[in-house]
Amino acid sequence: MPAPKRRVVVAGASLAGVRTARALRDRGFDGEVVLVGAEDHLPYDRPPLSKKILAGQVSLDEIQLLSHDEADALDLELRLGCRASALDPARRTLALDTGEQLRYDDLVVATGSAAKMPPGWEAYAGVHVLRTADDALALRSALAGAPRVAVAGGGFIGCEVASTARALGCDVTVIEPLAAPMARVLGDATALDLAGIPLDAGVRLRCGVAVERLEGGERVERVCLTDGSVVPADVVVVGIGARPVTDWLSGSGVAVADGVLCDEHCATSVPGVYAAGDVARWRNPLFGREMRIEHWTNATEQGAFVARTILEGRQTGGYAPVPFVWSDQHGVKLQIAGVPDPSDRGRIVEGSVTERRFVALYEREERLAAVLAVNSPRSMLTYRRRLAQPTAGEAPASGRLAARPSA
Repeated sequence: MPAPKRRVVVAGASLAGVRTARALRDRGFDGEVVLVGAEDHLPYDRPPLSKKILAGQVSLDEIQLLSHDEADALDLELRLGCRASALDPARRTLALDTGEQLRYDDLVVATGSAAKMPPGWEAYAGVHVLRTADDALALRSALAGAPRVAVAGGGFIGCEVASTARALGCDVTVIEPLAAPMARVLGDATALDLAGIPLDAGVRLRCGVAVERLEGGERVERVCLTDGSVVPADVVVVGIGARPVTDWLSGSGVAVADGVLCDEHCATSVPGVYAAGDVARWRNPLFGREMRIEHWTNATEQGAFVARTILEGRQTGGYAPVPFVWSDQHGVKLQIAGVPDPSDRGRIVEGSVTERRFVALYEREERLAAVLAVNSPRSMLTYRRRLAQPTAGEAPASGRLAARPSA
């Protein structure tokens, strides 16, 4: 009787999960591959949720990562609409919330992250997060008729939702406790430079102040801020960050600390268990720091890396990517490569803020740590390659640089 085929179970039909499954097949793996997804939908791409899906420009079918026919062609077993609920490494089984137990030889944790919601806010109708397709469809319906929209949080999701809502004709206010939207990533100076983009589009910015509470009847009616002011709102979008989905790993022996802790090969503390995508935290040797990255590019690269590690072992070198993210806001494309820190020295080396086309370098101890490109995709390609060098990007010794202009 033939021995059972090696089985890889991927917990999470996220981009990282789908990429892992595809990469296994691309590398010739002929064992069983099971892809478990908590949502009923086929796996889909998430960046369009805050843009084209929210604006009603495309359907869910158009952003699918995997169709039923493709899954069949790849010989993938799809388990959709069921959630990973527990892990038993001794028996090498994954429990689902349906009561089923899946045997595995290798397990990939790709359960992603979930939007944060302050306690009590969910009690009001009209309060939304944006993390899933169903979230996007519900918010799209809520934006019909151009309501007053308050966005709590000026990160990427908050800024993109504000951009789409404004384009739909909504009255939009972004509330951000820091000096400007995206200041947590870009630092105060650069974020303040970029604040003119949403302002020119008609978005109101309330920065340096936080939400104290929401008020209303069954529906939200106003957002009360810590400075005593009030923002009237028919719709509130909560964009205050996300938490990795790791609660189901409790008691499994898998080490968790704001994500699943991995070594440089994306292997966890439990043999045969790996992690990829939003949920994975590991030390990036290229930058010499621990990271958990919630961006599209990392999900694709890390999923492919995990597939290679499963098939080839750990002799292939560590996972050392250059983090990269882009955002489209009010007709402006922002791209960030590397790991900017508010304490870095920033300088503009191409273009200017006033023309909305520039490249800014973030330097740390005379080394290039990150790059911001605004409407400058070609220049970004050059600096991404420089950051990928083992020197972690020595600062360029180019000619004299222009001083940072103000917005």
